[in-house]
Amino acid sequence: MAVERGQSHSDDLLRGNVVNALSAPDRHLATALVLGVIRWQILLDRQLQALLKRPNAKLDPEILIALRMGAFQLLHLDRIPARAAIDESVELAKQAGHKFASGMVNAVLRKLKAPSEPFSEETVVDLALAHPEWMVERWTDVYGLEAARSMCRHGQTQPALTVRITSAGAEAELIQAGIQLAPGELLTSARTVVSGDVTATAAFSEGRVRLQDEGSQLVAEIAGRRNRGAASAILDCCAAPGGKTLILAERNLAARIVACESNAERLAQMRKRLEGCSDRIECRLADATTLKEDGVFDLVLADVPCSGTGTLGRNPEIRHRLKVDDLARQAERQSGILAAALRAVRVGGRVVYSTCSLEPEENEQVVAAVLTEGAEARLVPLESSIEALLGAGILTSSAAMRLRDCITREGALRLMPGVFHTDGFFIAMMERTA
Repeated sequence: MAVERGQSHSDDLLRGNVVNALSAPDRHLATALVLGVIRWQILLDRQLQALLKRPNAKLDPEILIALRMGAFQLLHLDRIPARAAIDESVELAKQAGHKFASGMVNAVLRKLKAPSEPFSEETVVDLALAHPEWMVERWTDVYGLEAARSMCRHGQTQPALTVRITSAGAEAELIQAGIQLAPGELLTSARTVVSGDVTATAAFSEGRVRLQDEGSQLVAEIAGRRNRGAASAILDCCAAPGGKTLILAERNLAARIVACESNAERLAQMRKRLEGCSDRIECRLADATTLKEDGVFDLVLADVPCSGTGTLGRNPEIRHRLKVDDLARQAERQSGILAAALRAVRVGGRVVYSTCSLEPEENEQVVAAVLTEGAEARLVPLESSIEALLGAGILTSSAAMRLRDCITREGALRLMPGVFHTDGFFIAMMERTA
């Protein structure tokens, strides 16, 4: 209900105290139900409306959510008996004060036929129908049919749980605690969690193991690895929650780092996370579009706020909130941040611009617009960064080979969902020339 009302994000709720107080099996079930219903909501609503006596009837949110939860369990889960799924949805309707509607919930869900096999391999049509039509159409137009299918499949899949290992003994601690790990796909410091609760370990609570998507880690690794000398002054201009900032600090041990965040609450959370590096990292409340520094930093990371369409598997509610008109507003702000970042870096210094968006308006079009509007900078192709990371033992050899195929015509890097087990990312590097 909180997500439906726009009061909170599913990720925040599922990591909150109420869910953490549950037993591990119930916590996993709550996560599967919440994320599953939100992922499949568009298609579930179509399927449910067809079974209503008045298909266009407007249902109370509590009833609609009870129906969605029951339908999701019937159609997409194979370990919950149909009777239990239906009875619990009916009970939810009653608890919400809709006793009369509970009969309708019961009748509709009994009409809904579960497939003979669980949805292990969803049809292409179902994958597309679980996304807004405008989103699927634009992906098909921009990237082609096969890529659009892969993007839709990623949006319906629970993302891999990836951790960053920050100390030599941390991996051994996790294994000793019963956590089963697999090697990272891109980075030698990353591991995929196969089973076990990483968050219950001392290595996690003490910061020696961090949850972070490999694509997100790669952004910071590209920014933090310099080909010519060490950076002494670094700006992370959209830094919260601070995961990339920590990687910048790991790779530049002598650097002074300024980490900016425009939201006071997020700044406080980031400051707490980074307190172990407070002697080197200044956490600053600042809007990245209004930075006053000119030519101060050796390196600037502009990991800008965006639509987040590369993270639909992790943040499924984005598809319900985002409108196509939002992209132009996002691009305007992103252009302002990138322009400010290019002013803040010294001549010869570099800016890394990144998003977790799949939309050209927020990616190459922003870079092109800022460079065209008079920024004295040039694009730096990222092939050399891939080679540098490989040579430093940061990137796996198999990943380096595949990442070369992800370089765009302009020299930026685009991680498409489905190519790697990561969220979708766009990364471009620029060097200030005057």
